[in-house]
Amino acid sequence: MESEVDMLDEIKRGLLSGLGAVILTKEKIEEISRKMTDDAKLSKEDAQKLKKELLAAGERDWDRMEKSVSDVIKKGLENLDLCPRSEVQELRARLERLERRLLVSEISVQEESEGV
Repeated sequence: MESEVDMLDEIKRGLLSGLGAVILTKEKIEEISRKMTDDAKLSKEDAQKLKKELLAAGERDWDRMEKSVSDVIKKGLENLDLCPRSEVQELRARLERLERRLLVSEISVQEESEGV
């Protein structure tokens, strides 16, 4: 159980650091494009184009990271060997049927012993 908690904490840290990197990157991109425009190293149009290209690249990286994290989570859950909810429900229903049959049998045995 402790390894499950450790794994989930590690995943959370990875997601949060990735999100922080994306936000930081976007802010940095905007800052750099503003600075280059102000310093007249880039025209406003070129700065906008550069900004869009860099943001698109960041989004692609974010998408790849999301898929990677998703894959890690799926593998982790598979390794935990968890039972699907449908299987648990099926087992509960089966247990209830068996308990009813047992109760009927016990009542029948009791009635026979009492001579009813």
